Order: sequence, then structure tokens, then C-alpha cells
Amino acid sequence: MAVDTAGAGALIGLDRQALNACVHCGFCLPSCPTYQVLGVEMDSPRGRVMQIGAVDLGDVPVQDAEFRKHMYLCLNCRACETACPSGVRYGTLVEAARANIPPASAGERLLRQAILGGIFKHPARVRALGTGMRAYQRLGFGRLARRTGALRLLPERLRDLEALQPVAQGPILPRRLPALIPATGARRYRVGLITGCVMNEVFSGTNRSTAQVLARNGADVVVPREQACCGALHLHSGEKEMARSLARRMIDVFEPLHLDAVIINAAGCGSTLKEYGHLFEPDDPYAERARAFADKVRDVNEWLAEIPFAAPSGSIRARVTYQDACHLAHAQRIRLQPRRLIQSIPGVELVELPDSDTCCGSAGIYNITSPELSMQLLERRMDRLAETGATILAAANPGCMIQLAFGVRQRGYRVEVVHPIDLLDRAYRGEG
Repeated sequence: MAVDTAGAGALIGLDRQALNACVHCGFCLPSCPTYQVLGVEMDSPRGRVMQIGAVDLGDVPVQDAEFRKHMYLCLNCRACETACPSGVRYGTLVEAARANIPPASAGERLLRQAILGGIFKHPARVRALGTGMRAYQRLGFGRLARRTGALRLLPERLRDLEALQPVAQGPILPRRLPALIPATGARRYRVGLITGCVMNEVFSGTNRSTAQVLARNGADVVVPREQACCGALHLHSGEKEMARSLARRMIDVFEPLHLDAVIINAAGCGSTLKEYGHLFEPDDPYAERARAFADKVRDVNEWLAEIPFAAPSGSIRARVTYQDACHLAHAQRIRLQPRRLIQSIPGVELVELPDSDTCCGSAGIYNITSPELSMQLLERRMDRLAETGATILAAANPGCMIQLAFGVRQRGYRVEVVHPIDLLDRAYRGEG
């Protein structure tokens, strides 16, 4: 279903049916992480919906600094959608509002173009960035900078970003996945694997585990080399045209492959991929194609639970807890499937993480753009993690894994942060 743009208004591409569905009941307030921390109505879902309505009516200018602040202080975790009795599609409202807000300065415009347009629209540049990060880590430059105190010469913000840097999987120049990973045994399915940008450069081992687990469960896994970023970062940052351009590329790449499903292992990307149909106006040549593509997209946890998957016989002796990625639990309504995969592994004791579906503070690049609030939310997660006594923390989104691993390092916890599929692959490999 495409965005409803009927009716006059100041905001282009706004779904006014979703806007008018909000009855301002307030059930969303307790579920909202920013409202929990700040206690400010304007930083609650209800408050933001009212602000969007005021701007659309022309009562508040779209370039208003306060409006901008409250729209971008939102994590867009969509926990309010789970709580909402009226079914308001809040995520599309915030994304439409951000797409209308002009950059605050020429410098911000250039930075967006440089990062989102100059890097994340080009797979080769993303790979170069990943190679540089792995070289910095593997060749010991990071350790040297910390030991010599060279990091203290950097501005505080850059020091914080260096500390947040994830420990990337694989060698400096990791082997790329083959274009086709054949099914183990009888072939039952033919699926495409979206390797992603952050996922491919930071968690290449998880992508390899995903391909192996799918093959182990009877799927030929096709990995197109021409794929690029799905556009999730761009859409969440207000760059809707960039997101459309990337969506068209993904559709062009995967559409001719005659797949039973298109598999993704990153929750934030998955929610955007499943909502490609909302990106295009009804008269756009890609509108129907986008809906057909979105209908084939499955999170890997979701797909394995659907087929169903083969339970492993290899064991993992560990206490495991699971953090619900916001865009998996709230946007895609996938909660039980990852837990069932984890529980299927012999030897695993799965313990629930209190408030597991509350945002950890990652939210795409939120831990970069709003670090103070992001870290407050992370501290809450770490307190809850300590209550579980777990030695393994599973999460199904790269941003969550990076944020949670940073929290674990800061606290000095002896906890491994992994994707649920990493655990399943580890159990399969332990079968003998």
C-alpha cells in the first residue's frame, strides 16, 4: 500500500490516514524510551504526532528548530506501535516528517551527502571503509594509540566514536561469500541473501553462518554481487530519495532470480525492506514491483521458523539471554521465533532479559547523533543484563550488537554478544 498523500498540507508524502488514526489516548507514553528518560510530552509519540499535525496544517513551520529537535530525538524504535490500540503506523509518520525537514546548515547537508550519498550508496566505498577499520584493529594501530595516549589528542567526540567502534569479524581482507551456496542434501528452496553494508563489513562471520544455516536447512543460497545498501539508514535519516534509489537497485538485482524468499539477518534493514511498498507513489513504475519484492522478504529467524528448521544435535553449554531488536519485535512483530531457535540448541539455558523489548539506544546512528541519551538507555540495558547471570547475549541486529558489546566492554562483563544464527551455526558445527 502506497503512502496516502490526499488532501492539502505542508508535509509532502505524509500518510494522513495514519496521522488521523491517533486518538491521543496516551497508551504509548510508558512504552517510549525517550519519554521514560526525559518525561517530556513533546518527546513522547503522542506529542510528536501532535507536532507533525501542527506542521502539516501550517501552524508551525517545518524548519522550526524545536520541531526538528523532537523529531530527531525520537529513536523510531516503534515500541509505541506495539502499545497503540488504534494501530497507528507511527514509524511512517516520523520518516515522512524527517524527509521534509531541511538540513540545519550547509555543513550538515554536506555531511549527509558525504556519508549517506558518498559512502553508503557505493558498495566499493563501504568495503574500503570496512577494510580500513579492520586494518586499524588487526595491525595494532588502535592498541598503539591507546597505549601512547595519542587518542587524547583527538576531540572528545572522536574519542567516543573510537571507543564505540565494534570489533570487526574476519581478517583485513575477508573472503566474500560465493555467488551460490548449494543446499546440504536435498534442495527444497531457493533463497536470496541480503548481506547488507554494516553487517557485511563488521559481522561477515554472521553472514557466513546465515548462509550455512540456510543451506543446512535445504536452501540453495544465492548471494548477488550487485546488491548494495538497502536504504534503511537513508530513510531513517530523512533522505527518502536516496532510499528510493537504493530500493530500485535492490529490486532490479533480486527480482529476476526467481526466489522463494529474500532473507535478511539485520532487523533494521528487514523492516525497511518489508515496507518498500510504502516508499513509492501509486503511479511510480516501481510501486507494484516494490510490493511484490517486499512480500518475499523474511528475517532469517522468521524464515527458519516457517519452513520449519532442523533442530541441531550439537550442544552449547551456556546461559543465554536475548535482547529484542526494536525493528524485529515492534516493526516486524517477530518475538518468539529467535527464542525458539535458541531453545532448540541442546545445553542452552535461555533466561529472559527484563524489559528485553526496550531500546538499547543504538537505533541506527542514534548513538552517534544523540550520544548522551543513547548511553543512558544502554546503562539501563546493562543493569538488566547483570540480573540474568547470562554469559551469552543474543541480538538480531548489527546496531544492537555493536551497542551492547560496547556496554559489555565498559562494564567489564564476561559476556559474549552474538546473533542467534551464530549460535545455531555453532551447534550445527558441533554435530561431529
